[in-house]
Amino acid sequence: MSSATTGLITEAELDQLETFLFSSAVSEDALDLIGTHGLLCAINISPVKIPEQEWLDLLFDSEPQWESDAQKEEILGLLRKLHYTIGNDLYNDQETLLPCELTLDLDEEDEDEDLAELTIWAQSFMEGVFLREEDWFGDDEETVAGLLLPIMVASDLFEDKEVLEIRQDRALSEEMAEQIPELLVDLYLHYHAPEK
Repeated sequence: MSSATTGLITEAELDQLETFLFSSAVSEDALDLIGTHGLLCAINISPVKIPEQEWLDLLFDSEPQWESDAQKEEILGLLRKLHYTIGNDLYNDQETLLPCELTLDLDEEDEDEDLAELTIWAQSFMEGVFLREEDWFGDDEETVAGLLLPIMVASDLFEDKEVLEIRQDRALSEEMAEQIPELLVDLYLHYHAPEK
């Protein structure tokens, strides 16, 4: 990894990455910055290493229309930086700042949107889990399912009775949403603490 791809990502670099992910160079089915953050949180926590090309393929859906090799290297460098920044926070037991509000309520500005930003984040996180689902749940399914429950609730992807009941209890689902940053640390430690 070159020095350009190490170090923590800056606000300006996040803005640059977000602009690219919203541009016409990228598939309509690609993840936005919020989804990218969710996916990379799961990739960092994953009990097994996910090859970079595999998560890039999931993130972009199809190869972007790069203007040049230089642009491709720059954007991939920013994605590696974001990946590293999230991993650095988790490794140091710091709560990761999510790029969205910790609420399932739709913002007034987002009322034309179908999903709360946190739901988009959580769906992308679960996409990362599904890449290696057996490894996530293999050792201790009950503990992992308990830790993942707030993210599963936020994702609105699951039809389990327990998840649906929580979704219908607005106060409880909002309380769970606020727990997500600390649960990311707990999940990370669940898989990676023995190595530290």
